[in-house]
Amino acid sequence: MDFEPSERCVEFKERLSAFMDEHIYPAEAVYERQLRESGNPHFHPPVMEELKASAREAGLWNMFLPDAEHGAGLSNSDYAPLAEILGRSPIASEACNCSAPDTGNMEVLHQFGTPEQKERWLMPLLDGDIRSAFAMTEPDVASSDATNIALRIERDGDEYVLNGRKWWITNVFHPNCKIMIVMGKTQPDGAGGSVYTQQSQILVPLDTPGVTVVRNLPVFGYIDQDGHGEIEFKDVRVPVTNVISKEGDGFMIAQARLGPGRIHHCMRAIGAAERALDGMCKRAVSRVTFGKPLATRGNVLDWIAEARIEIEMARLLTLKAAWMMDTVGNRHARVEIAAIKVAAPNVALKVLDRAIQLHGGGGVSDDFGLARAYAYLRTLRLADGPDEVHKLSIARRELAPYIPREAATAAA
Repeated sequence: MDFEPSERCVEFKERLSAFMDEHIYPAEAVYERQLRESGNPHFHPPVMEELKASAREAGLWNMFLPDAEHGAGLSNSDYAPLAEILGRSPIASEACNCSAPDTGNMEVLHQFGTPEQKERWLMPLLDGDIRSAFAMTEPDVASSDATNIALRIERDGDEYVLNGRKWWITNVFHPNCKIMIVMGKTQPDGAGGSVYTQQSQILVPLDTPGVTVVRNLPVFGYIDQDGHGEIEFKDVRVPVTNVISKEGDGFMIAQARLGPGRIHHCMRAIGAAERALDGMCKRAVSRVTFGKPLATRGNVLDWIAEARIEIEMARLLTLKAAWMMDTVGNRHARVEIAAIKVAAPNVALKVLDRAIQLHGGGGVSDDFGLARAYAYLRTLRLADGPDEVHKLSIARRELAPYIPREAATAAA
């Protein structure tokens, strides 16, 4: 197992780090000011378009996509360190056209889209002209078990008709969001009686009649710029050509997008933790209590040491998962992919919590970005499946060699 970064990865890291220093970090305050002065929590600050143009000119565009024609042609292992760097700033991923859920949607369209779907939706996404959303989670069922998804997608001649509700649909309030990939039930009984062939994924433009954005959902009181919507679908009609791949492929497509997506999420979380640790160290040496710097206090030294240890462990586990995906494929990396989805957000949250404590009252304000980062990272313990589902998957695979085949089949 070799974690030595490739020459291309090293070159991208150097260029991206320089771009962050020169463009991203200085623009954070500008972005926040433009957003605040607009009076609209979903305003698209003009500085973002300037950053996007600069990123594209610098060749730091669509780095997540392994396709060399439309992306950077990087492997999971090569992109992972870049995702960590992007994770150090809340605006960096969008600036480089590497933000979720667009990355996953672009990967889906790139792998499974028809030529017409790619021309209509993939190319504008790759160009950064539009944004997108992914509608899977529902308010009326326990969506941690995705087989519960109830939104109906029924064929009527040359159209599909959608009825149901979705929520936590990230990006729908972004002014550039134009298209959703919606997951719903096309075959209630599933092909061959399988619950994993009941679902399909279908393209639904946001302005389609019958699509109603009911409300925006705050996260710990924060209204995110891109928003998280609850959406009602009432007799929504789209052409049958909007289905991705074919009926019954919804779960297969979801699994294909989740592997790389979890690498991206986890490495961004590690990047946020690294920035928080950097802030902890600066705070510890600059603040004095009872006549001594905070950096002389034993508990603070413990926090800093443990943060370094835990970040390194989470990074190595994530890099191992990326390496396995590149070498033996997603299927054989299932335990590692599930493990990082539990480990990385929890490590990042622990580091953020201690950074907040070290910053005192300022830590829970918006002055240092720690409170907002904590709110975002806490959602990662639920997004793409809660911790408990991933732990269940890991435990089952660990127990499998010790359980007779008949009992294992019955337990599943």
